[in-house]
Amino acid sequence: MDDYDLPLDTSQDLFHFTEGNLAYAGRHFHDETNALHSHSFVEIAFVLAGRAVHQSLGGPQLVSAGDVILLRPGAWHGWDDCARLTLYNCCVSAALLRRELAWTRQDQLLGYLLWTGPYSASGHGMLTTRLDEAALADCEVHLAAIDSLRWQPVEQYRGDIVGRLALVFASLGRALEQSHETQLEQVGPAHPAVEQAMRLLERRLAYRWTLTELAEDMHLAPGYLVRLFKAATGLPPMAYLARLRAEHAATLLLQSDQPVTCIGHAVGWPDQNYFARRFKAHYGLSATTYRTRFAGHPVRNLHFADSRPA
Repeated sequence: MDDYDLPLDTSQDLFHFTEGNLAYAGRHFHDETNALHSHSFVEIAFVLAGRAVHQSLGGPQLVSAGDVILLRPGAWHGWDDCARLTLYNCCVSAALLRRELAWTRQDQLLGYLLWTGPYSASGHGMLTTRLDEAALADCEVHLAAIDSLRWQPVEQYRGDIVGRLALVFASLGRALEQSHETQLEQVGPAHPAVEQAMRLLERRLAYRWTLTELAEDMHLAPGYLVRLFKAATGLPPMAYLARLRAEHAATLLLQSDQPVTCIGHAVGWPDQNYFARRFKAHYGLSATTYRTRFAGHPVRNLHFADSRPA
């Protein structure tokens, strides 16, 4: 690969989506250490060439062409010992997942890919799999199509964006059938009541939920709701709520200057000691350390729809 063919190195930037934007796809090249960082959207890194050691809360992982790493919002990571590491990064806004892609919760493979797998206790907000050469090439085609739409108006190309993302997710879902077969056997498609409860928890994140009240809102017995939730997500409802709260807290720490105490209140953990314990349990760092380490990077907005540059 000639120097002028190399994708842009963005190792020093922290990306955020701007209002109204849905997704981003772009090629990136790293030949040096890419420092630990975090973000407020779902990121899927497709390794196209080269090698590196991926660092995260789950520990170091040697990666090469074909490896794919999905990270939920707030999950921190970085790349060490990069040797001509070439990635196709696909970034999806949380709002898109909750709206246009909400149907993925009802699909066993896609629900596991985007929600259940990363939310598991051992996932640490992350999911890894591996694509064969043909599947990786297919994904690269769809990611390039998303990249080509970057400067087009979302209102006219929303269907194209969602359609291409669905095709990427489908390829990843098929790969999961082999790499996560045991885990997939333990979960199934979400019951309608589970999806309804998820949406309710997301809309009223700061509310002081109890299992009894949530079950009453679903017109179900608490024990039955727990069984439905665990069958679909691997987690009971209150543990799922804790994951949501930790993610939202991480986003606020990255994108706002609100005091940590206010962020605890905003996500439904007004007791600061309890907030500190729960946040650290999810990210391995205190909220203050997390903000200091990851919110100080320069910020670049992820523009998907914008005026075409001259």
